[in-house]
Amino acid sequence: MKKEIQVFDYATEIMKAIEKGVLLTTKADGKVNTMTISWGTLGIEWGKPIFTAFVRENRFTKQQLERNPEFTINIPLGDFNKKILGVCGTKSGHDTDKISELNLTLESPNNISVPAIKELPLTLECKVIYKQKQDENEITEEDKCKFYPQDVESSFYGANRDFHIAYYGEIVNAYIVE
Repeated sequence: MKKEIQVFDYATEIMKAIEKGVLLTTKADGKVNTMTISWGTLGIEWGKPIFTAFVRENRFTKQQLERNPEFTINIPLGDFNKKILGVCGTKSGHDTDKISELNLTLESPNNISVPAIKELPLTLECKVIYKQKQDENEITEEDKCKFYPQDVESSFYGANRDFHIAYYGEIVNAYIVE
């Protein structure tokens, strides 16, 4: 069962959760994948509620989003197994089925093709309406050194040389899986 919500009524909870980590879930070619993100914004653009997610160029999630430009943002409410964020933040969907490994419960979506995850019940269903690669020339040297070290292999999960693509997802539905 899902309880429909007004997304901005939960803005504080969403933004606090992003700092600690939320899941960005994709589905393409029949494969559901989820990854932990801690960069994201909630706002309004073109008169629409938007969640902007930042995904590095080399990530499996980016490949998924290029095949199917829809995603869910899955946000914890209350107590949950923090191992979920750890595994989803360190393993790649290239070679790991994180959904099966963690025994996550997929919930059918309402308006898009990507499911929700019951264990992180506050769900934003999003359709990409714009995307843009970061301009590395516009990033401060301090942030380039901190977040984009060029001497760290691109496949390393913690930090790497790949810049991000900003995916602006129109929030087409928001609910809490009960």
